[in-house]
Amino acid sequence: MLRDVMPHFELYQPDSLEGALELAERLGPDAWLVAGGQDTYDWLKNRTRRVAALIDLTGIEALKGVREREDGGLEIGALTTLTQLERDPLVRERFGLLAAAAGRVAAPQIRNVGTLGGNLCQDTRCWYYRGGVDCYRAGGNMCYADTPQGQNREHAIFGASRCVAVSPSDTAPAVVALDAAMVVHGPRGERVIPAQRFFVGPAKNIRRMTVLAPGEILTAVRLPAAWAGARFYFEKVADRQVWDFALLSVAAALRMEGDVIRDARIVCGAVECVPRRLQEVERALIGQVRSEELAASAGELAVEGARPLNFNHFKMPLMANLVRRAIREA
Repeated sequence: MLRDVMPHFELYQPDSLEGALELAERLGPDAWLVAGGQDTYDWLKNRTRRVAALIDLTGIEALKGVREREDGGLEIGALTTLTQLERDPLVRERFGLLAAAAGRVAAPQIRNVGTLGGNLCQDTRCWYYRGGVDCYRAGGNMCYADTPQGQNREHAIFGASRCVAVSPSDTAPAVVALDAAMVVHGPRGERVIPAQRFFVGPAKNIRRMTVLAPGEILTAVRLPAAWAGARFYFEKVADRQVWDFALLSVAAALRMEGDVIRDARIVCGAVECVPRRLQEVERALIGQVRSEELAASAGELAVEGARPLNFNHFKMPLMANLVRRAIREA
């Protein structure tokens, strides 16, 4: 297969959301919507997918920037770059968890171009799937990673249903931990979806990573005031400090009253096809005095039910340790 050669396609560059939606409806499945393009262009240059047209959204100024909401929360345009998100003073002051997650994506060059919406909506990075193998997710009848010989070091330890690929997004665990709302526009108007329901696993739809239907566009992410100024913790473990996707990550938000945990959100990335919210751990924390013993028991609880593959057993102690550190150090 010829690699690293971009195929021919038509390029459309609308300057309004209405124009983008009209193009998406008119061109149908022969067109892809593009934000920063870091995921899309990989598919095209490797020629594992072909499209007739790209609809470049980066000219839509209304979908960029951070805006205060009347309730004290923030609304972040989906085309806000990861660098802007990392550096924005309002995000850093009120929702430092998301700023920290954005700052761990890839490398500065990619963060300067990549967008929040693109990072949240990117496809999985399983090399069998990305390499053009006819796996379940690509329409075939087997998962090549979930075999005795499969290379599955980066794959799921929870929630596998035919496919064991994980979500590669660094910002996804953070928006779920912050109880964010995802604003989506499409041919039928606007809908607002809780972040936890925005991402879908293979049992629900093996061909998609999100609930976005054809022709729909993620336009903004709303962060509620309820978690503004909470105690946050984000950690990403990868083979290298830059460029690499997570082997495992944790995003935590704690509301404290003295040493007592009044509310908690703990979400892990790269352990399931969707960001994995640890609701049993959260329930075990609420009303408890924060301590090393509590953090350690929460880490053990976090990995209950895990089903590691041949080469990713290391994710279990790693996940337990990250959860323990998040509770102890938030």
